[in-house]
Amino acid sequence: MNVAIKSRVGVWLLVAGGVCVSFTAAAAEPKIGVVDFQRLAIESPQGKAVMESMRAEFAPRERTLQAQGQAVKAKEEKLQKDGATMTEDQRARAEKELRDGARDFERARGELQDDETARRNEELSRLQRTIVEEVRSYGKAQGFDLILAQEGVIYNASASDITPAVLTALQARGGASAATKPPAPAAPPAKPPTK
Repeated sequence: MNVAIKSRVGVWLLVAGGVCVSFTAAAAEPKIGVVDFQRLAIESPQGKAVMESMRAEFAPRERTLQAQGQAVKAKEEKLQKDGATMTEDQRARAEKELRDGARDFERARGELQDDETARRNEELSRLQRTIVEEVRSYGKAQGFDLILAQEGVIYNASASDITPAVLTALQARGGASAATKPPAPAAPPAKPPTK
């Protein structure tokens, strides 16, 4: 009877020892992947849809601003050309119109830049959430223990780069999930909920 117990204990120790060895081996070789978020943002259909949406949304204002800038330049050239032949009142009026036009142009340019920056940040935040979700999903499905962002990695063997596989998964999803319709130009910005 003691022999049977010793035998079972011996088998159990061998099995437990084997499990410990396999855990140690698994712990020694974790599955690590690296992903290039910037490439995914640029090359994915979702990223391309965001950039196209931004271009479409702001193109009319950029054209208007460009025309406004050309009008200011034309006024400046006219003043330089005809300034010597103008009366004092005409010259003063032309200079005031030029200053006012230049000030309006600079204000409109600043507003456009601010609006573009705010909208870009909003869309990129949404795109980032989509990409992170896809990377997590891919990592879980493929059994990765750790996935790092390319930007924080000093060295990376190409075998651990999962960017092409995640890009393929994003392409399979299509661009519709991250592309949003631009808000109506007259709509005021939404206020964040108060807590």
